[in-house]
Amino acid sequence: MPNTDLPQAVRALAEADFGAFAPMFSSAGFAVALPARGVMTIRSRAGGERASVLVSVGVHGDETGPIEVLAHLLEALARAPERLAVDLMVCVGNIEAIAAGKRFVDADLNRMFRPQRGTLAQAREAARADQLIAATTDFFNQAGKLRWHLDLHTAIRPSKYPTFAIVPDLIGEAGKAALVGWLGEAAIGAIIMNPSSAGTYSYYSAEFHGAAASTVELGRVGTLGQNDLSLFAEVGTALEGLLTGAAPAVPKAAPHVFKVAQEVIKHSDAFSMAFDRGTENFSPMQAGGVIATDGDVVYKVIHPEELVVFPNPDVRVGLRAGLMVVRVS
Repeated sequence: MPNTDLPQAVRALAEADFGAFAPMFSSAGFAVALPARGVMTIRSRAGGERASVLVSVGVHGDETGPIEVLAHLLEALARAPERLAVDLMVCVGNIEAIAAGKRFVDADLNRMFRPQRGTLAQAREAARADQLIAATTDFFNQAGKLRWHLDLHTAIRPSKYPTFAIVPDLIGEAGKAALVGWLGEAAIGAIIMNPSSAGTYSYYSAEFHGAAASTVELGRVGTLGQNDLSLFAEVGTALEGLLTGAAPAVPKAAPHVFKVAQEVIKHSDAFSMAFDRGTENFSPMQAGGVIATDGDVVYKVIHPEELVVFPNPDVRVGLRAGLMVVRVS
């Protein structure tokens, strides 16, 4: 369990406890609901169009930095709830894995947000995904046209871009432009436009609820309470601005944009990748290079240069073991 030396707000959020936050927003006149453990919605009772923003953390239990960032922001907003300018849903994803300090308990929760789960259907995380899908559906069913979902993560391995984002390519142009602008404000170094779902939470929100959604990778995994929060300062400021309706800041630099060239799928236990555990995300390979082999299947680089992201030969059979991307801007 999270240690007792943690700031109270961080410990509470890591334990999916909204007992301190919810009454403060409710007393300020908001409609507050707790539709599932680890989920809180805060809606304005006043009329008028407001953006609906879902912020999720802890979908992987060992990715703790975003939990700390969100906890401190929630605490600040709860003390001045009139600043909240959006309808907000907060989601703490894999509560059991957070408590255990593990990435997941049975299987990766961020592969469960799809109709067909195959061998993952009996995993403990499948039931949790069902809870989150139901709460997300209810939240966005009551939303207007302005819909956001920021699913905040940290990466397992080092990266040539310490912060980067995966953006579903099916998002409408207006929503995509607003999202890319926000990612620039948050100093995200790279954006990967993704044409297909791997069962992630953010892709689900984009595909089924029309949200401008993104999986946002913010540095490396770390122990709860021991993260260097200065590394999260820019995304914390950008998130606060989004939730309080602040005027968009001018990005210091536009993120580099990539598109997916290939998905590397593990089809059997014979699968082998040409990368070791020290390989950085966005490491380049040249045309013709062998990415992976899987029995008679050989994955090769087909563009002059492709960069590998999320290489992981240890995923279950049938799941994505990595992405190959090419830069477009």
